Amino acid sequence: MREQRLDEVPSLGSLYSRALAATARTTMSRGAARDRLPEVAYVADGLRADAATLSAYQELLGEPGTDELPAGYVHVLVFPLAMALMVRPDFPLPVLGMVHIANRVEQHRPVLLGEELTARAQAGDARAHRKGTLVDLTVTVGAGGQTVWEGTSTYLARGTRLPSAITDSAPASLEERAEDGAGDVVALWSLGADTGKRYAEVSGDRNPIHVSRVGAKVFGFPRPIAHGMYTASRALAQVARFRGDAFTWDVEFAKPVLLPGRVALSVDTAGEGVRYTGRHPRSGKLHFSGSVTPRA
Repeated sequence: MREQRLDEVPSLGSLYSRALAATARTTMSRGAARDRLPEVAYVADGLRADAATLSAYQELLGEPGTDELPAGYVHVLVFPLAMALMVRPDFPLPVLGMVHIANRVEQHRPVLLGEELTARAQAGDARAHRKGTLVDLTVTVGAGGQTVWEGTSTYLARGTRLPSAITDSAPASLEERAEDGAGDVVALWSLGADTGKRYAEVSGDRNPIHVSRVGAKVFGFPRPIAHGMYTASRALAQVARFRGDAFTWDVEFAKPVLLPGRVALSVDTAGEGVRYTGRHPRSGKLHFSGSVTPRA
């Protein structure tokens, strides 16, 4: 895979503008040259966390106010690099409307405020799904010559098929996996109507489905929905005492959380690590399920 080094990482605002054009291209015209994911990785050096934004993120998500970057904040820092790949002219899937269905992070050691980071992003593992095509966007973060953080976000492009995509196996349903160790309710979140806008302020992710009622309706939601990484990162903060300095953090997303809304967080500490689920407190509807497992 060819590497392309970027002088600077574009802002998410500019990338969403490009995503509108990219989505129009992939919707209106698809040629043989666009049947595969681009075989290029983007690399950026000199990334640093901003102290004020980090503090605001920690306060919003319930993380302790230290110089350690929460794993979810590292995702925020490097997500624009992955987004830049998705708005390339040769990226074959429509960017807007893609559904974030899972995330996996491997933190090898704490990342500290002030460290200069290098990030490398690539797209891969396109596979067929009954509703379209799944694709992974993977970002590797290094500091001091060592890999310190790795994150893979899995997206579903609904209604889009790639001839080159492999057939994905059919695992047990998310609901079935979530029932395996449901645990006890440890917190009840009340998420205000401005939750999407507040998270957008610290993450830069102003996707219309999260911050605009009109934008949400365009994609079939009656009102804005919470960012998946907001709910996942808030759950990660809730289980901070179980994770240690190095850990693997997994989450799968089910039904979106409409804003305003409430989420009952359950935690199960049986076995290795900790499992968690987020559900609607009345209906029991599953919003997300995941685990945090300490690494040796």
